[in-house]
Parts: sequence; structure tokens; C-alpha cells
Amino acid sequence: MIRCISPIDGSVYAERSVLSADDAKAAVARSQAARSGWAARPLDERIALVQAGVAKVGEMNDEIVPELAHQMGRPIRYGGEFGGFNERASYMAKIAQDALADIVIEDSGSFRRVIKRVPHGVVLVVAPWNYPYMTAINTVAPALIAGNTVMLKHASQTPLVGERMARAFHAAGVPDDVFQNVFLDHQTTSDLIAAKSFGFVNFTGSVGGGQAIERAAAGTFTGVGLELGGKDPGYVCDDADLDAAADTLIDGAMFNAGQCCCGIERIYVAEQHFEVFVAKAVAIVEGYKLGNPLEPETTLGPMAHKRFADEVRAQTTEAVAQGAKAHIAPFPDDDGGAYLTPQILTNVTHDMRVMRDESFGPVVGIMPVKNDAEAVRLMNDSNFGLTASIWTQDAARAEAIADQIETGTVFLNRADYLDPGLCWTGCKDTGRGGGLSVIGYHNLTRPKSYHLKKA
Repeated sequence: MIRCISPIDGSVYAERSVLSADDAKAAVARSQAARSGWAARPLDERIALVQAGVAKVGEMNDEIVPELAHQMGRPIRYGGEFGGFNERASYMAKIAQDALADIVIEDSGSFRRVIKRVPHGVVLVVAPWNYPYMTAINTVAPALIAGNTVMLKHASQTPLVGERMARAFHAAGVPDDVFQNVFLDHQTTSDLIAAKSFGFVNFTGSVGGGQAIERAAAGTFTGVGLELGGKDPGYVCDDADLDAAADTLIDGAMFNAGQCCCGIERIYVAEQHFEVFVAKAVAIVEGYKLGNPLEPETTLGPMAHKRFADEVRAQTTEAVAQGAKAHIAPFPDDDGGAYLTPQILTNVTHDMRVMRDESFGPVVGIMPVKNDAEAVRLMNDSNFGLTASIWTQDAARAEAIADQIETGTVFLNRADYLDPGLCWTGCKDTGRGGGLSVIGYHNLTRPKSYHLKKA
């Protein structure tokens, strides 16, 4: 049984039975049987059906927003995820013709030599709860457009998301067996992967979860895309716009209760601006309203589960015991459970877990640095590499710094954003592969070469 415990009040919000091993195999068989018919449809038709499915999700948004608050705690004032959901799917639809186009090497009277992009077959998408619609559509839309069939396994914290997506896409005309939402336990998922059930597996989640996926796929030669943990840094240079940097970096650290894949978890500030920046950051956080996400005035909801909040509390408590300074007094609605006071820490070092382990919650450590070289060294002193945010008026300087940072994406004067035109990727323990952009299509297909000698 998959059970969603609502962070609002600890009640059981939704329950779903997982598929038995036999039923899971039958679902895979249906998806495999649907492959050839779906891939044979004209690309324009697949694009139109996916776009229609996306639009159907948009029609459900008034129901989706409170559902998300109940499932994972995001305040209703932010209106859900349809903007980003639609932006990503629409961009991938727009570039599909070019991204999937044949590469013609020769088409003469003697030879036709061409490289085509062909679908892997069945793509398993294992999606996370923190941005459950946007992270899922990153792969679902281009996988379907490219001619794959898709099985979506959503996180247990957000079980209603996969159901809604499947309902919307089926209502738009995508066949039931082409896009299936499935409830699977970890063992059944691993067994299916090990049995070569899928042509490609995309997973977004924890490092441990990614390792389990890789172990299951070992020796099967199944393609795997993994977006795992992060400890994303921000660097405020000596010529930065401090107001803009503080507003954006602190929002990047605290929005969604800090539960963002590319959330800012550590900030390095040119030492001459350190005190001013910290004061601005503290003022921003002290203005938040922690509370029930169903109430319009709430700006910061609970974390998705008490155990996630417990980890953030543990990291913060350990840091303070090691000499860190906590700047935010406990909020009235901090209940010691899922409702957690956002926190800014100074006097932190990289010997503290809060500056090394993924926090995935509303806490950020801020350190002064002497120069760019020290900032680069500290930004790279991490097991993770998803994004980094640089704040300076000098774009050439920013790019020179960016070239030295071990990360998947570098932002200049912004943070916590996914640009669908660029490859979403990471390095080190953040994982492997790349989603969205032209490269996303390349990862969801394989090249097939045709060397045709004409008679």
C-alpha cells in the first residue's frame, strides 16, 4: 500500500494499492505491445496529442493546487506548477522536428546514407514529490513525442499527480497503454528493471535511490538518466547588486520550504559585503509567514514530511553546537514536526554537515570569501554538482568563474530556474545524463544508421 501522509495535519490523505509482480509485468507487456503503433504515428500527430494532454492538465489546475498543498505542503498562493509544466512541454514540442530530424550524409544516385533517431521503446519515469508535475513532464513529454511509450511511477508523497496526468492525456487521445500511471513498490521496480523491461529509465530523487536504480540496471545495458542530490552554491561578488542577490538567493533557498532540486543551500559573499548581505537576508526571512498552506496569507508551508524536517533540524542543531550562529528566532507555527522555522546560519564551515550534506529544507549557510579563487574552491568543495549562481555586473568575469565550477548549470544574476532550451544535467553525486533541450531528445532515442547502396 502506498500512503500519502499530509504534512498539513498528519492525516492520511490518499492510499493506493501497489501492483502485484504479475500485474506489473502485464502493464509492461501492454506498454511494449503499444510501442510500434505509437512510434508509427506521424510526429506531428504525437506532438499534437501531447500538447492536448498538457492543456487538459491546465484545465484541472483549480483542483490540482489544493491537492498539492495537501500532498506536499506548498502554499496555494503560488498557484501550482502549470506555468513551468506548460513552458517545458511547449518548448520540447517546438523543437521536436529539428531535434529528431534525420541526419542525411548522402542522398545521391549511388547511395543514401542517413542517421535516424529511433525511440528506445518503453520509458520508465520515476518522478519526485517536490515539483511533481514539472519534474515528470521533463521526460514524459519528449519521451512520448519521440515515439516511446511511457510508464510513470510517481512518488508515494504525491500519488494523485500521476493519476491526473494519465487522466488528462487519455482524455486528449493518447492511448491508455501508451501512457500508463503505475503504483509500484521498490522491489517490483528493481525487478522490472533487472528483467530488461524498459529501454530507458529516468529517475529524479535521492542519491540512494539513484544507486538502487543503477544496481538494478547493472548488466542489462538499459539506458539510465539520474538527477539526484544537490548542494547548490551562490556567490555574491564584490560588484554585485546586493538587493537583487539577497532577494533571489534567499528565495532560492527558502521557496517550497527549501525543497527544490536546484535550491540554494550555501552562499559565499565578498567579505566587504558580508554583514550587509546577511542583514538583508535575515530581514527577508523574518518577513515570511509559516502556516497552513491552504490559507492565502501563508508564504511558507510545512515540509512534505516530518522526517525531512527532522533532518534539517538535526543539521542545524549540529552546526550551532559546532559554533554556527542561528539568526532566526523560532516562528510561532513551528510545531517541532513538519512545520519548520526557516533558518540562516553564519560562522559556518565545511566541516559542518549543513554545508556538505544535502539539506533539502529551509536553511542556508552564509560564508565570507576574500576573492574569486576562494569562492571557486569552496563551491567545488562538494560531492554534488547541479547548479551554481554567480552575482556580478561583469559577464566575462562570471563566465571565467563558471568555467572553473564543477556543476551542471551556471546562472548569472538569477537562480533556481530550469531553462528548457538548455540541458538539465549534473555531475558528481548529482547524477548522470541530461534532460530537456535537444540533448534530452538524444537521450530518449538512439541513433540508427542506414547505409543504402542503390541498384
